[in-house]
Amino acid sequence: MTDKQYELLTSSRYYLEIRVDGSDDRIDGYFMECLGFERTQEAIEFCQVTPQKWGKDGNSVGRVARTKIPGNSHSGNLILRRGMTISMAVWDWFSAVEQGNWAKQRRNGDLTLYNQNAIEQARFRFLGAWPIKYKISDVSASNSEFEIEEMELAIDEFSRIK
Repeated sequence: MTDKQYELLTSSRYYLEIRVDGSDDRIDGYFMECLGFERTQEAIEFCQVTPQKWGKDGNSVGRVARTKIPGNSHSGNLILRRGMTISMAVWDWFSAVEQGNWAKQRRNGDLTLYNQNAIEQARFRFLGAWPIKYKISDVSASNSEFEIEEMELAIDEFSRIK
């Protein structure tokens, strides 16, 4: 029997892949931050009254029993941030959704995490992504930082596939 070695993955070695119409992967495929990758499951709580006797003297009847069962699963929205470029692909994607073409604009993508040797160690897939918010960072004549472009995506499903 061999012992498996486990490595903690760093959050800085990743690649987010999503294909957008009119995109040039050399400049559109790099995001500095990717936030909101989460999947939650609701807990449904219900109560029932049992005929069990209870109380100090055991004279009371009808004990309440509470139980929780799994409910609906939900995927959170994704937030993607990157240094703004001259490319219009991200804005055009948002604009196409805004103009009513959202059903044709839904995209699937992957978030891949790598170990220190640049070998893929984990892969997460998101399905049915479409932009719901576009934002750029504030501008100031006294600021020398990069302009940041941010997009929030609604997604249908998020799962780990590797």
